[in-house]
Amino acid sequence: MRIGIVCYPSVGGSGIVATELGKQLARRGHEIHIISSEIPFRLHEFYDNIYFHQVETPAYPLFKEPPYLLSLANKLVEIHRLVGLDIIHAHYAVPHATAAYLAREMIGPGGPKVVTTLHGTDITLMGSDPSFAEIIAFSINQSDAVTAVSRSLKSDTYRTLRVTREIDVIYNFLECSEWRHTDTPGMCSRLARCGEKIIVHMSNFRKVKRVEDVVRTFAYIAKAMPSRLVMIGDGPELSSCASLVQELGLRDRVLFMGNQEQVVPLLSVADLFLLPSAQESFGLAALEAMACGAPVISSDAGGLPEVVVDGETGFLAPVGDVEGMAAKAIRLLSDPIMHQEFSEASVNRVRTTFCSSLIIPQYEDLYRHVLGIKEEFPVYPNVGD
Repeated sequence: MRIGIVCYPSVGGSGIVATELGKQLARRGHEIHIISSEIPFRLHEFYDNIYFHQVETPAYPLFKEPPYLLSLANKLVEIHRLVGLDIIHAHYAVPHATAAYLAREMIGPGGPKVVTTLHGTDITLMGSDPSFAEIIAFSINQSDAVTAVSRSLKSDTYRTLRVTREIDVIYNFLECSEWRHTDTPGMCSRLARCGEKIIVHMSNFRKVKRVEDVVRTFAYIAKAMPSRLVMIGDGPELSSCASLVQELGLRDRVLFMGNQEQVVPLLSVADLFLLPSAQESFGLAALEAMACGAPVISSDAGGLPEVVVDGETGFLAPVGDVEGMAAKAIRLLSDPIMHQEFSEASVNRVRTTFCSSLIIPQYEDLYRHVLGIKEEFPVYPNVGD
């Protein structure tokens, strides 16, 4: 099957999931065309059956802002005429599903079907803005199929927008053969002193991630036991977060590592993962930590309760409850037996619910449904970009 995947190239969850979906589908014999403004974060090497198409938006004095949506729609039409796409899978409603709709209309009868996956901020942030609400709802309703990455996001979509299209919930996933506890010699000693607990946070450091709550929670933990905080990622709140670390006298206890491509070794030495976000439509970072055996302390926002099982793989707390999160963290870190049980339960939950081998067939079934195909897809010969 020939599938065009439209996504953002950034390190955010939607771009990662879209790219990983493309990789998994390619391994299963489908021909995948990734369409984005740049090569996605996790596609910087060659993969069989995957072809990258870059959307270039020329700057014209007539336009105040580059018309990316129009360039993307035009590119989708070009790709379809080149290879004959069966599906355009748009990750995010605006601009990707909108561009896919325009491309389908330009192509006309016999063109590709449009599948839209909602990841979060296209609904929880943009969808609540009157400037975008109508076009987002229209793009969703005009899709041939729509998925959301959690039940929470599905509910938010119906509550926020005038959406009439049925939404299927298909969870985010991991390739479990790659996302697992890995012993890397010397990694623990590079991050912490002997006997210190290693607390990890990983995000794009946007305001919604409440990274200052991470630091304030860690300050309580650091008073209770020898510990070190490892901050993975970068973003607009990094500066204020670093200032708070300095203000609380924690500079020698906190390590800022910036964006990292290989995070499994880092998560594998984590004793605990903190994710106190104000909103998470799923919580992919929490899932990645759990896969490596790290229990999670998180807020109870959005889709996080669908990932983190309170009292089993970690603990949940209300958004902003720094003291509550710290108390739960200290309790868990102080009880080796409980910590081991939570660690094992975290790995087990990922492997029984969120492995790619369980999730990818759900997408394939969805593609079959929109195309009206009952039998297995044929494998096409390779074509170049």
